[in-house]
Amino acid sequence: MSSAAVPTVKHTPGQVAIAARNVSKRFGHVDALQGVTLSVGRGEIVALYGDNGAGKSTLMKVMLGILSPDEGAVEIGGSEERLGSIRDSQLLGVDAVHQDLALAPDLSVLDSMFLGHELLRKGVLGRLGVLNRRAMARETRTALERLAIRLPSVRVEVGSLSGGQRQAVAVARAELWTRTALLMDEPTAALGTRQSDIVCETIVSAAARGLGVLVISHDLPRTLEIAHRVVVLVRGTVALDSPAKDLTIPEIVEVMVGHMRARYAPEGKGPDV
Repeated sequence: MSSAAVPTVKHTPGQVAIAARNVSKRFGHVDALQGVTLSVGRGEIVALYGDNGAGKSTLMKVMLGILSPDEGAVEIGGSEERLGSIRDSQLLGVDAVHQDLALAPDLSVLDSMFLGHELLRKGVLGRLGVLNRRAMARETRTALERLAIRLPSVRVEVGSLSGGQRQAVAVARAELWTRTALLMDEPTAALGTRQSDIVCETIVSAAARGLGVLVISHDLPRTLEIAHRVVVLVRGTVALDSPAKDLTIPEIVEVMVGHMRARYAPEGKGPDV
């Protein structure tokens, strides 16, 4: 992806969209997260890197309310929140693209896009619970067109789509409903080059309208190009929290394998944005 393909987002430090504060999470004798502090500001793109088992997906699930932290807290919009489920974070304007996509294969693309956000007809029909499927279809097509996703119909079942198409639908759905922060776990997995570029453009556009965006990815070249900050987890701890412009891919990889931990480890809690 060329740098000209994606517009630059200017991020000014200010209000925190979402943050984890000194979060720890244990599974039996395994310390998946150990005092992790990570914040994402409004209009900021943070790339979260780490080897398999570093704690990235666990941290994302804690920030979404899927998992409860053993210690620490989650802040959304600058306020500490007690999240009991992902529905709690969604009501606060946070949504996600999960590595397993979290799409119902038996639903149509239209119904998947509006699951939990259904539009009702006006008047008596709306009070009777009749859906405005025409409006839902129109908004679904618009959301998919923004990602250049071409499907035979928005009424086809999700289970009939290719892996890349399902991934693109999941990205479009999350982008449609997010108001505060967008969390993405490997959003370009299973996508081709062009659609991966489009997803990165969508990430930049989401930040440009004031969302905080946290991206977990193994695609370092693409995500480093658009990120404002980079955070690296190593064995459940923050080994690096630095402006993206100050880093190269070889340096990030060395942090991930632990060779430069002493040089880059932040002092005290992670910085606010």
